[in-house]
Amino acid sequence: MPRSLIRSALAVAALVAFAGGVHADAARDGAPVPLLWKVSDDDNSLYLLGSFHLLKPGDYPLSRDVDAAFADAETLVFEIPPEELGSPALGMQMGQAALRTDGTQLDSELPDDTKQALAAWLQANEADLQKLQLTPQVLQLFEPWFVALMVSIVEMGKAGLDPTLGLDANLAQKASQAGKPTSGLETGAEQVAFLDGMDRTEQLQFLQEALKSADEGSAEIEKLHAAWRAGDAGLMWDEMAVEMRKQFPKLYRRINVERNDAWVPKLEAKLQAPGTDDTLVVVGALHLLGEDGVVEKLRAKGYEVERICSACAAAGAVR
Repeated sequence: MPRSLIRSALAVAALVAFAGGVHADAARDGAPVPLLWKVSDDDNSLYLLGSFHLLKPGDYPLSRDVDAAFADAETLVFEIPPEELGSPALGMQMGQAALRTDGTQLDSELPDDTKQALAAWLQANEADLQKLQLTPQVLQLFEPWFVALMVSIVEMGKAGLDPTLGLDANLAQKASQAGKPTSGLETGAEQVAFLDGMDRTEQLQFLQEALKSADEGSAEIEKLHAAWRAGDAGLMWDEMAVEMRKQFPKLYRRINVERNDAWVPKLEAKLQAPGTDDTLVVVGALHLLGEDGVVEKLRAKGYEVERICSACAAAGAVR
């Protein structure tokens, strides 16, 4: 599966996921190596944690580095507020945005080979779609971007990844249980608009690649998940962001660069606020990586930035 497609599927999974259970503490051998940075000014700090929006039971418990950051933070910030993430209204909003409005069905705009590939995938995965309360007939009522994401989410589910186990959902519930305030950097409506803003050519290519990737199996999904577990920022950037920037430049700018640019002033305000309260910020890992990421944007503004990674083997890898 193209990493660009996986990234957007992970983004929409953040919209449809509901808070999962908090996993009990246990031995930390094999815990994921966190993509975690600490950004500081004179009196307080931000912990920036790169999330994977769908995870497996074996991805818990988390690293002690994450536990320490959570314990040190007085507040948590997510892409969207947790209470909105779990709201049925948000799912309805996404569905309404994706509905076709011209009275046609999806097949009417698909080339014959794409139509046949979609029909074959729908037939093979009808049981999985039913778990999402979807049918092949219902999907004909939606835009290609939404159907592409449903294909991708089903395929990630078949690879053992579950949105209810996502890092965001887990930490949001921990914050609720600990009585720590939470907030969001944007609204769910804004996230939906980023996805719905793809033009028709992008949407068609999106669906075609989703179907092609489904036919090829889950190797790319597993590769990306393994890179996240290993805390390999360089590999995730090379395999995920670079491809997305090349294949979908407008989409990449819309769902990554523009959002990062909008978030940086809000994060700076946290650093510049009076007092010594620290904040744990949990966002999709891509938003923290590379020259377009929030980490480098804050570093460029002169803040002290350090990678928090007890498991990293060499000092040169901690950045």
